[in-house]
Amino acid sequence: MSELTVGGKAPAFSAPDQSGRIVSSSDLKGKTVILYFYPKDDTPGCTVEACSFRDEHSAFKKKGAVVIGVSPDSAKKHTKFIEKYSLPFPLLADEDHAICEAYGVWVEKSMYGKKYMGVERSTFVIGPDGKLTAIYRKVKPAEHTAEVLAGL
Repeated sequence: MSELTVGGKAPAFSAPDQSGRIVSSSDLKGKTVILYFYPKDDTPGCTVEACSFRDEHSAFKKKGAVVIGVSPDSAKKHTKFIEKYSLPFPLLADEDHAICEAYGVWVEKSMYGKKYMGVERSTFVIGPDGKLTAIYRKVKPAEHTAEVLAGL
């Protein structure tokens, strides 16, 4: 897979959200999409990031942007996460890692000397024309949302 670059075409995606409804990139044409990838629902960093996107959701809407989270968790887990933290945006269940792989965020990670595959916390901004307008890799959950908002 080639490295994604700003100005390049965003990979197409299609996956169920927390309610089982299929969300597809083709349905989002003409909109600015904030597609953020995170490792796991209801873990410390992922909760900070999701709540930050929640708290700035109206600012993203004012700028005409749609926020969508993606992780390998199931739709059922996403539902619990959304209800617990009142998240106002969809979370896609990428259980087969297809979207993560297409965006190059399914990577080898290491913790306590053990290697495993997981999601590299990353965000992609997709313009209304389907091209990538910004790419943020290995983001810090606390300050990331402000960085994305400022870049719109």
